[in-house]
Amino acid sequence: MIDDLNKIAAKMRVDMLNMAYSAGKSGAHIGPALSLTEIMTALYFSVMNFNPQNPGDDCRDRLILSKGHGVMAQYAAMKQLGMISDDELLSFKHNNTKLYAHPSMNSEMGIEFSSGSLGQGLSLGVGCALALKLKKNNSRVYVILGDGECNEGSVWEAAMLASFQKLNNLTVIIDKNNIQYDDFTENVLSMNPLDKKWESFGFDTEIVNGHNIEQLLQVLNKKSEKPTAIVAETVKGKGVSFMENNPQWHNGILSKELFDTAINEIGGVL
Repeated sequence: MIDDLNKIAAKMRVDMLNMAYSAGKSGAHIGPALSLTEIMTALYFSVMNFNPQNPGDDCRDRLILSKGHGVMAQYAAMKQLGMISDDELLSFKHNNTKLYAHPSMNSEMGIEFSSGSLGQGLSLGVGCALALKLKKNNSRVYVILGDGECNEGSVWEAAMLASFQKLNNLTVIIDKNNIQYDDFTENVLSMNPLDKKWESFGFDTEIVNGHNIEQLLQVLNKKSEKPTAIVAETVKGKGVSFMENNPQWHNGILSKELFDTAINEIGGVL
């Protein structure tokens, strides 16, 4: 099973590179999408109750990508699920597309909320989790944040409310790739120790290797009486040597030469 999921993750990386190259000179947030690959793979292909043939099912688990600039990873997962065609994938960021640079609410695709303005997704997730509790609906809510995004005060206001309301149907996943828009997070505003901060706000907190699907599945499937926070330690640009841990690839343009190099690197693990 883990081998199959790793193969899906590799295919998703190829999908993301194709999207980024197709976007041309408008560029793409390829680095922060690649760091999310295994997280999205674990959620969509093992953990979440999500039917690609019926994405609006009221019993579905909800995924909110607060780190909206990583949406290519979500589109790539949907492509592997058969929800997006090859032609649609290459329409990313083009005119008349439904694959925008940031998620846009679309019930037919299972995109729960629009995002892009950082720091908002957890508030939406808390409201959604509380509503499900009140409706006695057993579905779960998963919210994906970036570690740089945790600089936003609204994240911690929402975290306080989640703990106060005992939202044990809420899981927050922090993609800790250590780089934000213009520099390493340590140089902008350090959030370390990030796990201790979430613990202090009343969350059951775990630290995992965010590129190890087996570890991700173990923590994502754990039950708790508290809301859960998973600090997933990742590498920005994971899988492409010239992008890894490179702040310049938060958003970048792929030339044909760089695209071919990246595809060859990923292709070696397919």
